[in-house]
Amino acid sequence: MKMLQLPVYLDNNSTTQCDPRVVESMLPYFSQHYGNAASRTHSFGWIAEEAVDIARQQLAELINADKTEIVFTSGATESDNLALKGVYESYASKGNHIITAVTEHKAVLDSCKRIEKLGGEVTYLPVSNDGRIDMDELESNISPATILIAIMYANNETGVIQPVKEISEVAKKHGVLFFCDAAQAVGKINVDVMEDGIDILALSAHKIYGPKGIGALYVRRKNPRVKLIAQMDGGGHEKNMRSGTLNVPAIVGFGKACALCMDEMQEEAKRLNALRDKLEDGLLQNTGVTRNGSSDFRLPHVTNLSFKNVTANNLMMRLKQNIAVSSGSACTSALPEPSYVLKAMGLSDDLANASLRFGLGRFTTAEQIDFAIKEVSGAVETLREENKLFHKL
Repeated sequence: MKMLQLPVYLDNNSTTQCDPRVVESMLPYFSQHYGNAASRTHSFGWIAEEAVDIARQQLAELINADKTEIVFTSGATESDNLALKGVYESYASKGNHIITAVTEHKAVLDSCKRIEKLGGEVTYLPVSNDGRIDMDELESNISPATILIAIMYANNETGVIQPVKEISEVAKKHGVLFFCDAAQAVGKINVDVMEDGIDILALSAHKIYGPKGIGALYVRRKNPRVKLIAQMDGGGHEKNMRSGTLNVPAIVGFGKACALCMDEMQEEAKRLNALRDKLEDGLLQNTGVTRNGSSDFRLPHVTNLSFKNVTANNLMMRLKQNIAVSSGSACTSALPEPSYVLKAMGLSDDLANASLRFGLGRFTTAEQIDFAIKEVSGAVETLREENKLFHKL
């Protein structure tokens, strides 16, 4: 029997292992085909440009877009920045109001804070206990000055999926653009920009077994044609939306990662859903363990659990040799603070600070899940016993 390799990696929402097939596709573009895709005068440039074109098509197919609507960036964070700030500048004559949610990724929230400093107005919608926004509340906050609704597809901490189609219907009804950070959803579930009615969408390679440092922004070109003001000036690359020499090896890898997701996503989602349920069932049997977020609307590979009378930091310290997970807490260098996402969903500081996120992935096995159930359950029990002893002293 093959020995279980430790530590077991269950933090796939943070990043994923680069698939060996992706690495293999990238290698020739580091050494053999190393041309600049913008060099139009020789074969090195032509080969690089063709590789980028193929990858652009692979990305577009995964989200049902046209390849001309794909803009390459350095990652979803840059894509979020370009979408929000680009729309704010481009549509300034129409209005200055953006609607988002309190549980968005920091790349969206911090971009919104910057826009507020520039004179824009931002409405931050609350979420219910299941982590989803209220559609009536969204619509009631739309004003004549509203130019953009920015709501993520699925949350990075809880895996909760927002009512994307309903949001797009409300946006269209009021002539407002809809931007969706789909970094966690693309490649895991079916994301279709046409069917979902999304105007601008951010995605990232390293969340889908591709390389780090490469992302993309889908920008709708008709019905409506979206116009963005570039946030990086230079040589006018990417249709004047994002200047800079294209990272050809990473783009090739991104394309391959998308192609693999196209082929394997449906079966993989079923497999991971079963493993995730197995993990949850095993851990929820313990006393004082609760699941956070919607049980009906969520990604197949994610669960966020709170372990009463245990702090997530202590639990992770106990597990660190054997299991790689992350806390719901965004720990600063000074003091750990409760997750703003979980707090927005109504969790107390104590429960938010006692939460772990488990992100399963393509390389997660049933054996690893069995091991995780045993290890986490044992660590929780030990910490609670130690806690009791400490309070008796």
